[in-house]
Amino acid sequence: MTRVKRGTVVKKRHKRVLKQAKGFWGSRKNLFKRAKETLMRAMAYAFRGRKLKKRDMRALFISRIKAASEERGMSYNKFISGLKKANIDLNRKMLSQMAVLEPEAFTVLVNEVK
Repeated sequence: MTRVKRGTVVKKRHKRVLKQAKGFWGSRKNLFKRAKETLMRAMAYAFRGRKLKKRDMRALFISRIKAASEERGMSYNKFISGLKKANIDLNRKMLSQMAVLEPEAFTVLVNEVK
């Protein structure tokens, strides 16, 4: 068997991890072992954060629609159920955009639901 030296491969892997750990505090940016541990945790938080962002955005859309519909004298749940009965298929993101950017169009929707 011939001898296999992995110096360049290991150095490349270490450099990649340390480059990703740039900006971390203390030895977490300098030492490979600490950087790898912190990076694994950071990646786990980032993965979870991408899921939570969707949840937070939906909550924001709902609160915007609720505020806009209550300004026009209709509760949120009555508004949403009225949209379903009227076969108006708009998702909450589009409804919240209308409530913020196109208040006249949103008023037309509320009147349509009433």
